[in-house]
Amino acid sequence: MIDEIVIHVMEWIGTIAFAVSGALVAIKCSLDLFGVLIVGCVTAVGGGITRDLLLGRVPPQIFFSPYILFVALITSLGVFAIAYIYRKKFESLRERIESINVFFDALGLAAFSITGVEIACGSGYTEHVIFTITLGVLTGVGGGVLRDVLVNEKPYVLTRHVYAVASIVGCLVYYVMRIGFDYRVIGTFAAVGVTIVIRLLAARFHWKLPKIKF
Repeated sequence: MIDEIVIHVMEWIGTIAFAVSGALVAIKCSLDLFGVLIVGCVTAVGGGITRDLLLGRVPPQIFFSPYILFVALITSLGVFAIAYIYRKKFESLRERIESINVFFDALGLAAFSITGVEIACGSGYTEHVIFTITLGVLTGVGGGVLRDVLVNEKPYVLTRHVYAVASIVGCLVYYVMRIGFDYRVIGTFAAVGVTIVIRLLAARFHWKLPKIKF
């Protein structure tokens, strides 16, 4: 019972965090209200939809539990309203807003990565390590990739910092704690903590993977 509650809490946290992150990116790119709502919602539910399609859940679970989509919609609307009311200060607070966006993005990444692994395990794929970890990572980064495509930017996960690496490490920590020791609750907090710390440190110190520059 406690395990299910923790996973539901992670789902809610991830939804709200990614909706905030997506809405802030949309506002930064000067999208209108409709654009902000769409980008915010897609960021919040895109990873889950991708995961469900790979699991053969058609239609995806989000369409049977519309409250998640409603939460993402209300969150995105709230972010737009606050930005609109304080629009004169928005530009001057750009760096602080960017820091807020990084935190919410890290929180959403952590929460959804763990949720993805748990759903994969609950669907009977506990022995398929690569597939389970892949679903966790896709759940974590999928919404962000769709967000970047919608605002016409190179996907963050492919170009900046060690974004996907943080998700992979978090998924591995949770998988080991869940399968090896059956510590779902402790594993959840450990994995979320590790993912957030790696993501924030990567943003703070500009950690990047090697790439070729021409």
